[in-house]
Amino acid sequence: MNRRGRAVAAALLAATATLGVIGAPGAAVAAVAAPGRGTEQQARAWLPQPTGPYPIGTTSLQLTDDHRDDPWKPGQHRTLMISLWYPTTRPATGDDRAPYMLPAAADHFGSADGVTQGDNHVEPGRTDWAGIRTHARPDAPARPGGKRPVVLYSAGFGDPRTWGTALVEDLASRGYVVVTVDHTYDASEVAFPDGDLATSVLPALFAQPGLDTGAFLRKILQARVDDTRFVLDRLAGLRQDAQLPAGVAASLDLDRIGMVGHSGGGSTALQTMHDDPRLKAGVNLDGQLHFPGPDGTDAHPSLPTVAEDGLTRPFLLMGTQESDSGSYHRQPGWAALWQHSTGWHADMTLTGSRHGSYTDAQSLLPQLARQGAISPEKLAEDVGDVRPDRAEQATRSYVASFFDRWLRGQDNHLLDGPSTRFPEMVYER
Repeated sequence: MNRRGRAVAAALLAATATLGVIGAPGAAVAAVAAPGRGTEQQARAWLPQPTGPYPIGTTSLQLTDDHRDDPWKPGQHRTLMISLWYPTTRPATGDDRAPYMLPAAADHFGSADGVTQGDNHVEPGRTDWAGIRTHARPDAPARPGGKRPVVLYSAGFGDPRTWGTALVEDLASRGYVVVTVDHTYDASEVAFPDGDLATSVLPALFAQPGLDTGAFLRKILQARVDDTRFVLDRLAGLRQDAQLPAGVAASLDLDRIGMVGHSGGGSTALQTMHDDPRLKAGVNLDGQLHFPGPDGTDAHPSLPTVAEDGLTRPFLLMGTQESDSGSYHRQPGWAALWQHSTGWHADMTLTGSRHGSYTDAQSLLPQLARQGAISPEKLAEDVGDVRPDRAEQATRSYVASFFDRWLRGQDNHLLDGPSTRFPEMVYER
């Protein structure tokens, strides 16, 4: 879950720094006209460079589940947007790079109604989100080389699929095909090819008087798991999909699929692992695995089935130093999962981090803070005082090491115990 959800529902299923900005070629601003405020400077930011050897391509698809009603809009079929990120042959430069967000999505994302104001304290309208570019070439052909392991990515409750682009691009540059999933009407906004923009219904629903928070969170999680399993079903059909760029469908190795998610997406990853054997390994980035009890608090929490039953396949927990996060010892759902699981598992806590440290907030917000779009105090609330470059490097390294080990059979032994390379990572096994 993200901060919006936690503020409304004290113990949401959180499965929702001012040093060393990565990949920023220098501070730059653009003049814009803000409604009622005249012309002011709009902050700019850059994503960190991927570290793998391969250039990246990306393409997006709209998927409609004809066999399922939308859980948030009864009477219409469930429709999602996904993006695929994959190795290609020619690097993207300048305007050849895919945009971070489509203009309509960027406008909403950075508005007073968007996730950045409510969750990340960025001043509305102060950031040029549409001007951020990825490192991927749109609709590029896949790099030859046979089938590649597939990793699904799910963002936190209320967050769009773009909010983990730095990690996603890095995995693709290392040779994975990464599929990012937007959970429509859950994500802050989802832009569709026909120009429609579906915005989140969660804030209004969370604000309903007398809401049974635990039941509502279970509904959100179930909708996300259903979305993920539908995407897994459709990936098999994509092997013959003429809509995809050349070679992309053929590069999908559906016998080697993993999943990583942040916050509510981390909960989604592990619950989907429990429900669907097609997922071979999963990473949970600071996502809680318990629901508030009948009184709306954590005094008597209930657990999803993944925590009650455990997992037989490998998983990695990566926590932060939020007051309700960190070590598996401090979370009832993580502790239950740990106790009941027979598959390989480990737990890391990133010293000095906060809930946003495993998202693009960690690299982008410090840049925006230097340009006045977010206060230093709010920045610290969002991403803590861990150095952005160290947090980004640690997240990428541990996630890649995990999937290399369990989807490729390549073990660099980073996950064997505490590492002198990353002293800021507290290791528990």
